[in-house]
Amino acid sequence: MAERMLVSVQTLRRLEAGDPTVGLAVLASALLVFGMTNRLADLVASDSDRAGMSEDLARLPKRTRVPAGEDLDF
Repeated sequence: MAERMLVSVQTLRRLEAGDPTVGLAVLASALLVFGMTNRLADLVASDSDRAGMSEDLARLPKRTRVPAGEDLDF
């Protein structure tokens, strides 16, 4: 498997163990070997990334203020 993915056996073991330092290219290579490249679109779809969306929402300011002296009347 590692030979077909063009990675070392150690890298394959790290991927299998879920090591977060393994690059996305290694995962893409594994999906290619298994014939599951259609899953790549699911991995990078931002609308299905609940953890990423949660982090983005946490970074938003809690309060906002209208700058003084600005007329926002439409």
